[in-house]
Amino acid sequence: MKERSKFREYKDEGADWITLANGEYYPDILIDACNLYRPVLELFSQLLKSSESSIRLFMQINELTQPWMRVQLSRVFKKYVSPNTPVEMLKKKTKAQWICGEFGKEFRQITKVQKAFMGRPMPDEALCAVMWEYKDRGKKGYNLTERMFELLRSKFPDYNISGPERAGRDILMGEVFEDYTKPDRPADFVIKDGNDVLAIGFARYDSDRGGAQEDDRTGGYSFATREILEYTSKRKLKTKVIFVNDGPGLLLGSMWDDYSYLEDSSDNVMVVTLRMITDRITIEWLNK
Repeated sequence: MKERSKFREYKDEGADWITLANGEYYPDILIDACNLYRPVLELFSQLLKSSESSIRLFMQINELTQPWMRVQLSRVFKKYVSPNTPVEMLKKKTKAQWICGEFGKEFRQITKVQKAFMGRPMPDEALCAVMWEYKDRGKKGYNLTERMFELLRSKFPDYNISGPERAGRDILMGEVFEDYTKPDRPADFVIKDGNDVLAIGFARYDSDRGGAQEDDRTGGYSFATREILEYTSKRKLKTKVIFVNDGPGLLLGSMWDDYSYLEDSSDNVMVVTLRMITDRITIEWLNK
């Protein structure tokens, strides 16, 4: 392949530079999905029968002490009772009363929920398949960051490369720079040479991306980049910003062009896929 210096120059052969995560075939997953979620649906059925209202059903789910089961029941609750309420909100125990006050009037009537639920088979293959999709949500991203750390540490053994390698709390910019403009700004990894911060990094796997979602992603990245570079420029730091993005979503819509414009905005910004890391991120660039 010809030598390139910019992310945009890879676009014509973009499919050769992305990493495809392993997927699962339908209906092969149904047996495992039904085995995994049958206890969830059975418990939901029990709680549904003992609840005089949808608010009471929600409160009973919220009283469970097992986090995994409570989250799965919240997903079933969302599907049957409150499709407009985010699961991330439903699973916060401390917000239970507030959720009931704000959204309870929109909950589907308990009698309609009971009729709809009892009209489905046990276990409901369709619902189990939908919930199975949630099971590995984020796993592709975890695999990306794990492999990314391996590549970076192999190439730069003398540098300290930190960040959550799979699940874990993001690095906050206030932990990297004491007087940072927005201390709660999250980052995915940091490359340091002793006390010198050589790079702030962001990593994402885009399996499917388009429309407003792609605009939100690159728009947010653009704002973060300007913020970081303004901070480092004022303090005469040589800190770079690295975006490790991968997956077929890069080939959809304007994603590749959007990331190209982001990289073109500054010599201190670089966008790479996993396969580009070894060739493009160099000691010379990091220390320039």
